[in-house]
This record gives sequence, C-alpha cells and structure tokens, in this order.
Amino acid sequence: MVIDGRTLPVTVKTSAVSRRISLRVDAMTDSVVVVVPTGLPAREAMRFVHEKTDWIRARLGALPPRVPFAAGAEVPVLGALHTITPAPEARRGVWTEDGRLHVSGLPEHLPRRVGDYLKRRAKEEIAPRAFAYAQRLDRRISSLSVRDTRSRWGSCTSDGALSFSWRLVLAPEAVLDYVVAHEVAHMVELNHSGRFWNLVTDLMPDNARPRHWLKQHGTSLHRYG
Repeated sequence: MVIDGRTLPVTVKTSAVSRRISLRVDAMTDSVVVVVPTGLPAREAMRFVHEKTDWIRARLGALPPRVPFAAGAEVPVLGALHTITPAPEARRGVWTEDGRLHVSGLPEHLPRRVGDYLKRRAKEEIAPRAFAYAQRLDRRISSLSVRDTRSRWGSCTSDGALSFSWRLVLAPEAVLDYVVAHEVAHMVELNHSGRFWNLVTDLMPDNARPRHWLKQHGTSLHRYG
C-alpha cells in the first residue's frame, strides 16, 4: 500500500484460531502485518488494511526514529547511552569505555561489528541469570539461544529450551532481568496463570516497573541497527 507517497509492504497471515482480522505495524521493517481467519480472501484483508489507513499513518508517525550503527550514533548498552566511536588502528575488537562504544577495524565493517558485539554481550548477560533462576526453581535448561525476534522478547518450550531477543541488552538491566525471570518461570508453568506470576515475583519481586518500561519503550529497541 502507499501512504503519503511512501510504499509499505503488507504481509497477510492466516490463523486457524483467529476469529477476526487484526493489524499491526512492524517497527523493525516499517511494514504492515494483517492476520486473518483461515479462509478469508486476501482481497478482504487488503480492504480492511486500506480502511485503516489513518490508523497506520498515526502508528508510523509515533515510531521512534531509526538509529543506524554508524559513527557518532548513540546506542544504549543495558540502558546507558554509548556513542559509537571508530578506532581503526586498535586491535581490541569492540569495547565500551567512558560512555563510548569503541569499534576497531575498517569503517565498512563497523555496523556488523557493533551488531555482533551486542548479540554476544546479550548472551553473556542473559545466560548466567537464566541458569541461576533455573537452579532456584530446580529446573534444567536444555538450550539457550539469542535471536532477533520481532513479536516476542523471549520464549520457552516444554523441554526447557529458552530463546531471547538480543535487543534486550539495549534495555535497562532490570528489564533484561525481568524477561529472563519471566521465561524461566515458564519452565514450571507454561501459561500466564496466577501460579506463574507468583513464580515471577518470587524470582524478581520488583517486576512491575520493568514490565511497564517494556510496554512503554519496547518498540524503540527495534529501531536500532
């Protein structure tokens, strides 16, 4: 579809459990995603999308600006802003120091190096927390991965496989901590029952503020890189 001269990709997904059409704007790709019940013609989905043009325009306008991984850009690491600073002569890879994210190597490799560093740092921050929480619940983690997920900050399977968004490393430390506690609690309760939330609170008593932060600012994490 085209809004104000801007061409937006539209992805139509079918769902066997959905009873009505739902719509969202993907903050990572600036695209439109519409989910429809199985059997609904695509033309009906697109008619619905065009009826919601004003809503889509408003959602796009509310998105935070994109922040590329480039020299001079400010990127948060555990919530603290760091200025990306090239260090072409250095041989230290990527490191943080005094509010700067130093990146050695050739300029053309800078975006990839920053991304690789943040993904590695995310796993370094998440894994110890996850294993410590799992031990408290007497559960065993079968695997732990870090990915660039769009719709979930984390996930847990019935066999104890945990997965997290690397973008959590951009958020304040308490937010990352909360998501880890949330997913580990699912190793006991694969639901969102009262028992589940009691487990989350046992692992992290002060979880209301990070939950609120994620609802208010989570979209901004998808605008980096």
